[in-house]
Amino acid sequence: MIPYGRQSVDQADIDAVVDVLKSDWLTQGPTLERFENAMAERCEAGFGVAVCNATAALHIACLAAGLGPGDWLWTSPNTFLASANCGRYCGADVDFVDIDPLTWNLDTAALARKLDAAEFAGRLPKVLVAVAFSGQSCDMHAIGELARRYGFVVIEDASHAVGARYAGRPVGCGEFADMTVFSFHPVKIVTTGEGGLVLTNRPELAEHLRRLRSHGMTRDAAQMDEASHGPWYYQQIELGFNYRLTDLQAALGLSQLNKLDAFLARRRELAARYQTLLADLPLSLPTSQPGAESAWHLYVVRLQTERLALSHRQVFEGLRAAGIGVNVHYIPVHLQPYYRELGFKAGDFPEAEAYYAQAISLPLYPAMTDAQQDEVVDQLRRLLGETARAAN
Repeated sequence: MIPYGRQSVDQADIDAVVDVLKSDWLTQGPTLERFENAMAERCEAGFGVAVCNATAALHIACLAAGLGPGDWLWTSPNTFLASANCGRYCGADVDFVDIDPLTWNLDTAALARKLDAAEFAGRLPKVLVAVAFSGQSCDMHAIGELARRYGFVVIEDASHAVGARYAGRPVGCGEFADMTVFSFHPVKIVTTGEGGLVLTNRPELAEHLRRLRSHGMTRDAAQMDEASHGPWYYQQIELGFNYRLTDLQAALGLSQLNKLDAFLARRRELAARYQTLLADLPLSLPTSQPGAESAWHLYVVRLQTERLALSHRQVFEGLRAAGIGVNVHYIPVHLQPYYRELGFKAGDFPEAEAYYAQAISLPLYPAMTDAQQDEVVDQLRRLLGETARAAN
């Protein structure tokens, strides 16, 4: 089976982890700080705060933004559950903005219309989670302008977009979002096994994020409500969590970061090959918006189902049966039972639902060979060629 994605771990990565195993620090130590600083430097950001996964990163980013009961978080329905769930963890209400039919990212025109109506109704969002789907940023310039006009916090969920660029700057630089979240899950661009990170340029947010990831504790006497009892003393000054990333994971992340440019180059090469090899098939291929350079975490195509005799599911299962490990990203979040119980229903976000009915993620990862990619294309061509002929 050719998987849709997989990690690339080499001996240098293994040696980096072993070095930490032989050191005095296994949990939070100097390697973690080096990893945070390296990510911040790579992305031209002020501060990095690493945590155990990107869901935790989204959660504490929302808390640091002051999100709570009575507030609204908006995001895209075409995303993983965590982009919406982070708002619910804070006790906030969640709503969605439909996607652009070309980029499959949050539609800024739809966002502008919804904000105008929400202002009239007194229900403006406190936080917008802008998802960089498949590795490509949303129209962050337009989102930033709307944020300044309507006064909401922008968190870019760039879980797919380590190494991506927008408007000539690295994603995560802080020019277009208050906070940016990355994921280091094994199928993402670089991995720490599991892991996530929040980038920000605001020192008070970074301090708050660090406190939230570690039980809400501080050793800073200026933040305490009484004099220190001694060098051992700490206080819990708010409710926090154990969301810490370990030095073991940070060592893997640092080693992986050394290979980021090579990973990105191969992903972009494979994406370009797909664009050429699939051009004549009954598919809608991914498009790039001006100024955005994708990290190509995913390569998603949409079946032009009106030209095919087989259904979306039949094509998917036909590829799986042929040893091609395709996947679907994503089931629209508002159609999940939990969110339907909150009042959402089919038809609420028609672009996201139309996308879901046609989308298939094809294999794409740095170690994928040209021969494996050719096999993916051959099997897809065989299936779609047969169905297209049958449809005629």
